[in-house]
Amino acid sequence: MTTAIIIAGGSGARMGQDIPKQFINVYDKPVLIYTLEGFQKHPQIDAIEVVCIDGWHDVVWAYAKQFNITKLKWIVSGGNTGQESIRNGVYNLEDKVAAEDIIIIHDGIRPLVDETVLTDVIRKAQEHGNAVTSLPYNEQIFVIDDEISTTKFIPRETLRRVSTPQAYRFDLLDSKYHEAYEKGIGIYGSHYTNTMMVELGVRLYFAAGSDKNIKLTTKDDLEMFKAYLKSDKDNWLK
Repeated sequence: MTTAIIIAGGSGARMGQDIPKQFINVYDKPVLIYTLEGFQKHPQIDAIEVVCIDGWHDVVWAYAKQFNITKLKWIVSGGNTGQESIRNGVYNLEDKVAAEDIIIIHDGIRPLVDETVLTDVIRKAQEHGNAVTSLPYNEQIFVIDDEISTTKFIPRETLRRVSTPQAYRFDLLDSKYHEAYEKGIGIYGSHYTNTMMVELGVRLYFAAGSDKNIKLTTKDDLEMFKAYLKSDKDNWLK
């Protein structure tokens, strides 16, 4: 069984809108629904759990009914941080899934997740116990020396850009979140599941990524998303 945890617990302050960005309508459909549809349509996804900001649970259930998201099984309240939200979603599954089940974690504001990306992250997680979506880094990276200059760069061939979707066996995922919160490791600041895993000594395995898999953080990102939706080249959206 494969279950997706969709993280939709943020307030989206950087978007500058009156409602959380995952609920902004784009062509008469909320951003979150675009995300959920990618998982609804994928034949290997059996169930969906949404980790949602308080006060919006009923809205998500209503949208799921309206847009026929039949795989949505659970809605869980988010936490004060992204890590707390993921933890809440993981802990809610403890009596609902098996140890060997694959759990996918994905940002609700990444609405262009590709079917091939999902397929590959599931396959790699089944092989290795985990998988993280990744892409090569194509820009030059320099290390700050004194805020205004540098004398050191990091070869881009040694770097990978990692995002969601990420996938883990449930027993690994659950045990490491318990360990992280017991030890206070990998749960602060900008930490996510992947960085937490590395800090706890887990080797991560790369899966395929896509440049379309943008995260809607600013108004510019929203305009890019609209452009993708309008593009005739996006066969996946037809």
